[in-house]
Amino acid sequence: MHVLSVSSLKGGVGKTTVTLGLASAAFARGVRTLVVDLDPQSDVSTGMDIQVAGRLNIADVLANPKEKVVRQAITSSGWAKVHPGTIDVLIGSPSAINFDGPHPSVRDVWKLEEALATIESEYDLVLIDCAPSLNALTRTAWAASDRVVVVTEPGLFSVAAADRALRAIEEIRRGLSPRLQPLGVVVNRVRPQSIEHQFRIKELRDMFGPLVLNPQLPERTSLQQAQGAAKPLHVWPGDSAQELAADFDALLDRIVRTGRIPVESEAPQA
Repeated sequence: MHVLSVSSLKGGVGKTTVTLGLASAAFARGVRTLVVDLDPQSDVSTGMDIQVAGRLNIADVLANPKEKVVRQAITSSGWAKVHPGTIDVLIGSPSAINFDGPHPSVRDVWKLEEALATIESEYDLVLIDCAPSLNALTRTAWAASDRVVVVTEPGLFSVAAADRALRAIEEIRRGLSPRLQPLGVVVNRVRPQSIEHQFRIKELRDMFGPLVLNPQLPERTSLQQAQGAAKPLHVWPGDSAQELAADFDALLDRIVRTGRIPVESEAPQA
């Protein structure tokens, strides 16, 4: 089971939409996928069409990461009605904010790792939608992860936040979890005609070299539309949605290679 955190230390850069796009790509490829909604805003849970009534959630799991609790906090996404496959969600909750203090204990940091270990044989890929900060929730996610993808956009403050995130990943790797590595930086909401955007992308490449992943994701309304309708991007109609789906397929290829994830099929050629 390969565990990937989707992180940003700056809000509003589309971290959750990137998580949803990667989940859609993995589901389309037949990868058994669990999405962990660790962001207290819980937008991933909404975008994946889940029923939360009568179920536990991530806050319960962080309080007690035993297998019985973990299983009661996981539910199948409504996406599974679109076509067969395993696409589940560990349900988010605003109460997760209670576990996001600035100085977590070592015991607390390893709780998500402990929880995921109880279901390791059931998924090929776990995507964690992290909180947009470097407090306890993000550290808990990174301690449970093999790789972190940092989401940014081509703006001055977002570039600085990406730099902070990569430094923090290295700090966690050295001090806490030697297996943790950055997958790279996903540049989101790119407008190709914008001179400012091209300047910032060059700045990112100068700073981080091959860690800047291809393709960069263009600004498109189709992903927000699919998210609002609680549908996977890969079944959303229109050329714009399919072009963006192909971009997420390419990013998933990188994740599959890095994590040696078994897949049923190659990505369809655009």
